[in-house]
Amino acid sequence: MHLQGFLLRNSGLPCSYDTLFQVALLLLLALSNAVRIYGEEGEGQCDFKPKLDPRPHSVSIKEFGAVGDGKTLNTIAFQNAIFYLKSFADKGGAQLYVPPGKWLTGPFNLTSHLTLFLEKGAVIIGSQDPSHWEVVEPLPSYGRGTEVPGGRYQSLIYGYMLHDVVITGNNGTIDGMGLVWWEWFTSHSLNHSRPHLVEFIASDYVVVSNLTFLNAPAYSVHPVYCRNVHIQNISISSPPESPYTVGIVPDSSDGVCIEDCTIVMGYDAIGLKSGWDEYGIAYGRPTTNVHIRHVHLQASSGACLAFGSDMSGGISNTIVEHVRLYNSHSGIVFRTTRGRGGYMKEIVISDVEMENIYTAFAAMGHCGSHPDDRYDPNALPHLNHITLLDVTGKNITIAGNLTGIQESPFTNICLSNVTLSINSASPIAWKCSDVSGFSESVLPEPCPDLKSSSNSSSYCFSLLDLNGKTAVL
Repeated sequence: MHLQGFLLRNSGLPCSYDTLFQVALLLLLALSNAVRIYGEEGEGQCDFKPKLDPRPHSVSIKEFGAVGDGKTLNTIAFQNAIFYLKSFADKGGAQLYVPPGKWLTGPFNLTSHLTLFLEKGAVIIGSQDPSHWEVVEPLPSYGRGTEVPGGRYQSLIYGYMLHDVVITGNNGTIDGMGLVWWEWFTSHSLNHSRPHLVEFIASDYVVVSNLTFLNAPAYSVHPVYCRNVHIQNISISSPPESPYTVGIVPDSSDGVCIEDCTIVMGYDAIGLKSGWDEYGIAYGRPTTNVHIRHVHLQASSGACLAFGSDMSGGISNTIVEHVRLYNSHSGIVFRTTRGRGGYMKEIVISDVEMENIYTAFAAMGHCGSHPDDRYDPNALPHLNHITLLDVTGKNITIAGNLTGIQESPFTNICLSNVTLSINSASPIAWKCSDVSGFSESVLPEPCPDLKSSSNSSSYCFSLLDLNGKTAVL
């Protein structure tokens, strides 16, 4: 239906509430198509490119006695090099160059105004000896280690309260050698929660680009309490059997771009989080203003794109576009449970290709554990204003499994132009309870819960004017 013809037919006539909603919907779709035609997708976080000026000073890790034989422990060399480069922070910053070789190390801390550059053929290898890993305090929005009560092992490459930090290279590699950590996790032999490969805490203007990440003990890249993080052109992988390994985890962070990445993980490929139960509620820092585009995601036992279940600080204002999800248990999943509090809202996901996915779309209100028995069971999470546009899927078993919470139903779930090819193994295409929303041009036919035109679902689609440009949010 052409928008102009629709408006002409309705001009001058009294409009019902439903007619006004249809007009708004058609305007949204027409404008989003116009945005694509003219090549302007609206100013999401990824449209603000970081300016990476060359650092005026550069040293090689070899100058500090490091040996790239894969056997010599180089932790002290990395620590000494970064301590030396810290003196250049007020002189334009500095670069630590890692040449080809296998550079075994325990955890080390970065500093502000630093570029860590891994040359092609350079591999930073994480030590498999837990005595080389310092134990640090749990994050305040989690209250304890997420896997084991108490502290947690420090991440391999770590930054705290830093400004202007870049980890990049000529497709160098950071290998967490996670097998031993996965075995300890599976056998319940961990003394502390597993470390991550790269973690930034309370930092801003962070760039991670042009690298390969392998075999993370837990997460590969974890920005938490950060602002202005740009993650671009990286490849991340862990084996299908690696337990609860996750690729990129924006956590209680504001202004995150993830683009042009390929991620293949044992659990989730990308997971947005913001704290755990009473600790996340008290800390009160959401993950917001996230832009994800042009990514290829695979997740063996989890989801290609996951929101929650740790979302007590809230997740909002997220745009996901031009993504390919394949060979995975779940495509797009929202997870939460009673006691979480928080919210997930104002999230738009568009231009999605799925292939060989068991469950294409899920929203689960009874998913996730609690850190302790001090959580408030009356702290109910809210899921509202979730929009999926222009989605195609091949060899899908279940189109959607949407299970809200009776006391806090999921509302304004909106689907438009969604076509999923369901395979013969499908027991049922859609399953819905305690949800409401709107759908248009969706195959297979969604549950009646997603066909509402009532006031509760009439605001599913909205237009925002961002800096003079029309964008969908």
